[in-house]
Amino acid sequence: MRMAYVNGEFVPLAEARVSVLDRGFLFADGVYEVVPVLEGRLVDSGAHLARLARSLGEIGLECPVPLAELPALLAELVRRDGVAEGLVYLQVTRGPAEREFGFPADAQPSLVMFTQARSVLANPKARTGVDVITIPDIRWARRDIKSVGLLAQVLAKQAAADAGAGDAWMVEDGLITEGSSSNAFIVTVDGTVVTRRADRTILSGVTRKAVLALAAEHGLSVEERGFSVEEAKGAAEAFLTSATAFVLPVVSIDGSKISQGVPGPLTRRLRDLYIEFVRAEM
Repeated sequence: MRMAYVNGEFVPLAEARVSVLDRGFLFADGVYEVVPVLEGRLVDSGAHLARLARSLGEIGLECPVPLAELPALLAELVRRDGVAEGLVYLQVTRGPAEREFGFPADAQPSLVMFTQARSVLANPKARTGVDVITIPDIRWARRDIKSVGLLAQVLAKQAAADAGAGDAWMVEDGLITEGSSSNAFIVTVDGTVVTRRADRTILSGVTRKAVLALAAEHGLSVEERGFSVEEAKGAAEAFLTSATAFVLPVVSIDGSKISQGVPGPLTRRLRDLYIEFVRAEM
């Protein structure tokens, strides 16, 4: 029986409840994190919780549980659900209050967590790669905050599904920002790993940060800059990173093959290096 953590209690997932007046439900007034699970253990939880703390600070919200206690709660939920591989989702909202736009004076923040089992290491897309489409980036200007307001990303995911693609890369002012739930990378013909600089226009991915560090550590050239759709189509390789996909090859963009249309050697190497890294950190 799957469990959830809701405001201090572990309860069966089917019985988990929050108020209809919760500001996360009414206003998307909250933030979230996704922590991967591998071999029954949390992956890079310190980096994920540091990003959670930043997101909370950016919207003036306090976690109802001290952040130092979250790893034990996450691990306990993983243990109770028996998740060997997958993720833990946690969400903090400003809590229930009468529906008014301004911050309520008396609302108590809400913390909800649940797990999802899924294949991470044996993901078949790591062998075949994924196709992506490009769409206009219609999101708000503070993409650095991991907000629960994800309607634009939902529409992007559905557009990709409707097109038979694995993901959508979003475009603003002629440059790719990021994927619907991932960071976008290319590898130039001279072997340079390129991804957009982490500012307010994208979410600074935890996996993104680790992959960049691993690339530099192993002598690869790295650039943090914008790149156009046309540059991406003409790249030697392309890939995406996320907490639960790790590193996935991108083999076509808008129907145009990337190089030979198969996962490239540098992408495969970076995926292997990242898996070695997370296993060493567990």
